[in-house]
Amino acid sequence: MPKNIIRNNLVIAFTAALLFVPFLGGVHLFDWDEINFAESAREMIATGDYLTVRINFIPFWEKPPLFIWMQVLSMKIFGINEFAARFPNALCGIVTLLVLFNAGRKIKDEKFGMIWVLLYAGSFLPFIYFKSGIIDPWFNLFIFLGIFIFHSYFTDSKNQLLKAVLSAFFIGLAVLTKGPVALLIFLIVFGLFLLLKKFRVRIRVADVFAFVAVLAITGGFWFILQIAQGNFSIIADFIVYQIRLFKTQDAGHGGFLLYHFVVLFFGVFPASMFALPALFPSKYRNTEPHAFYLWMLILFWVVLILFTIVRTKIVHYSSLCYFPLTFLATWALFHFEESFKGAWSKVTAIFIGVSGIVTGIIIFLLSFFDSWKGWLIQHIKIRDPFAIANLSANGSWKGFEFITGILLIAAVLVFVGAWKKQRVKAVYFLTLSVSVFMFLALILIVPRVESYSQKTAIEFFQSVSNEDAYLATLGYKSYAHLFYGKAKDHNGIESSRKEWLLTGDIDRPAYFAAKINRKEKLIKEYPGLQFLYEKNGFVFFTRKSTRN
Repeated sequence: MPKNIIRNNLVIAFTAALLFVPFLGGVHLFDWDEINFAESAREMIATGDYLTVRINFIPFWEKPPLFIWMQVLSMKIFGINEFAARFPNALCGIVTLLVLFNAGRKIKDEKFGMIWVLLYAGSFLPFIYFKSGIIDPWFNLFIFLGIFIFHSYFTDSKNQLLKAVLSAFFIGLAVLTKGPVALLIFLIVFGLFLLLKKFRVRIRVADVFAFVAVLAITGGFWFILQIAQGNFSIIADFIVYQIRLFKTQDAGHGGFLLYHFVVLFFGVFPASMFALPALFPSKYRNTEPHAFYLWMLILFWVVLILFTIVRTKIVHYSSLCYFPLTFLATWALFHFEESFKGAWSKVTAIFIGVSGIVTGIIIFLLSFFDSWKGWLIQHIKIRDPFAIANLSANGSWKGFEFITGILLIAAVLVFVGAWKKQRVKAVYFLTLSVSVFMFLALILIVPRVESYSQKTAIEFFQSVSNEDAYLATLGYKSYAHLFYGKAKDHNGIESSRKEWLLTGDIDRPAYFAAKINRKEKLIKEYPGLQFLYEKNGFVFFTRKSTRN
């Protein structure tokens, strides 16, 4: 490998580590997903059973274990904490940027790879996810690798058997990370590729058998082990859950039809706005290499449409689109004259200018939230006592957080001014500035915002975590009491048995958290509850053991 390529890889890895690793533990894990996965890892360590994924020490059939195993390994090294829960994704961020650079230079050249890296790391949601503790970054990377290698199977006749095996291996890892939806996405994308190519592709029979065998072994590894252990019911429940996810709306995760269109357009700023011209494939029929552009275009629309159909709407469901969307943005920027001539140039500058400045103003105003939240509560006419109490919390703002908003506004203004004459430099400057903006926002803004949401409840569970007690939430779903309360295996009581905790013959004390809306009703219905205190929208109770 040439020295300049080695140097660029080292620079990317070092810069990614600086962006993604520091301050990973600076804020509590967020309900539901971050705490959900971290708690499963914690319970694996607590039980010593690394085969079964659990929540509240009850088998949890919604996800396979690969990402949980990564968190377990991280917790073995760094301890059971926020840093350890998020470290696997920081590592994924480093690997992803290296993959993009090297994929880009193979598709086109080093400049293409570097622009792709900058657009991915310099867009809002892709950056945030590498600082999180959710499954999707690794899931998305595995699927992308599977598709990229499969693409090279058709464009280069060398080592085709190895490419078929590697592609199947990565798709199998994706299945082992999040489930069969990985295979579904791959098959739909491949099917549409064949259709558009009018089935004029050559696939060797031996490679097909190798692909299927490796996919079955890798993706089915955990499922085979479960069946061998006699846990067939977990597999059945897992399949039922996957079907239910497509057909019904998960509690608390509804949304309007074009939810993911909006999420991607504003959440993958600024890459999404550069990508707009490339969403029209007729523009690039005569450009080379056309094949991977086609794969990425298909992948983007398949994921976007698939999760538009799915009734459960969660931001990260469409996160696989980040790969094709940033590729399409890079593609458009690499063909400046064709992409941004005429109206497209002005439209791009307007979209980026307006979106960036509005976001910057929102962050700027957030820094002074404690000063104007009274006006908000009064004029928006918020009626929910829980929301009002949440907003009334003290955010402990330091007074200098506004610099993050100023930074973004300044960066966008410089970009708009330079866009016409110095487009490459303008893009480099904007993406680097967005990376710095996101880094600072996650350190300075997010911990303050948490004060208005879950922080009070988490601090309560931490305060009783060393007691041998039952822990539960009443009237709302959460995993915080399990992870931060260090729940013991005797806490594995199903939700339907909360009535037993409230009225039954319990052998140890129980602690409860509820929203303030339910305070009077709980006190009236359950006289055995002892009121402890209320704070920032939450109310806390205890019930003593009845066997003393």
